[in-house]
Amino acid sequence: MLLAIDCGNTNTVFSIWDGEEFIATWRTSTEWKRTADQYYVWLNTLMRLQNIDADITDMIISSTVPRVVFNLRVLADRYFHTRPFVVGKPGCALPIDVRVDAGTQVGPDRLVNTVAGFDLYGGDLIVVDFGTATTFDVVADDGAYIGGVIAPGVNLSLEALHNAAAALPHVDISKPQNVIGTNTVACMQSGVFWGYVGLVREICERIRAERARSMRVIATGGLAPLFQQAVDLFDDYQDELTMHGLTVIHDYNKDKAE
Repeated sequence: MLLAIDCGNTNTVFSIWDGEEFIATWRTSTEWKRTADQYYVWLNTLMRLQNIDADITDMIISSTVPRVVFNLRVLADRYFHTRPFVVGKPGCALPIDVRVDAGTQVGPDRLVNTVAGFDLYGGDLIVVDFGTATTFDVVADDGAYIGGVIAPGVNLSLEALHNAAAALPHVDISKPQNVIGTNTVACMQSGVFWGYVGLVREICERIRAERARSMRVIATGGLAPLFQQAVDLFDDYQDELTMHGLTVIHDYNKDKAE
């Protein structure tokens, strides 16, 4: 069985893949000081609570926080007796080309999303990921990653607004009943919600115009369903897009090694 780990700036997701489906998925806050022993105790406790008897033989890691990778490698070695594939590191090949400026470091999560998007939908895609940052990844017709856009994340924008303006409260993102707010919370929710609707729509339209072709828009990330249900922004939504990409990359590297 495969343990796939997606470590983002805010949260880290652990999923167990049995070759056909994810049998369990857990989320924890990203903390670079967390040791391999702490990871294992946490994982083992959750597995026992859910009566999951998984013989983990392989691991793959995607991490936008480099400092956590060491302890995850130790976890793989000490407790699962395997050497993990780490996306973006030597020894972990990608089944796609990366066509960006020389010397550019592309976030591993963006590469994994590109792999997953191409595997599920084919080429000519825009993958929108609502994470700590809101990212737009452009997938060519042959599956290559050819660049994208990075914007501040929705919750990050709300937090910055609250921290920078003493009179503005902390609010949760939701679709407001009206565009024109009649109280402070409604005004903030409207500005962020409809502002991001406009941001996503405009950026996708400009990408299509620059590429001079029709491109499907696939969304992922925690807040994507909120925007998908409220307005017609995306062609599809995939909750486990990144984890699917990790399984594809894992299988590609295992096949190469055999």
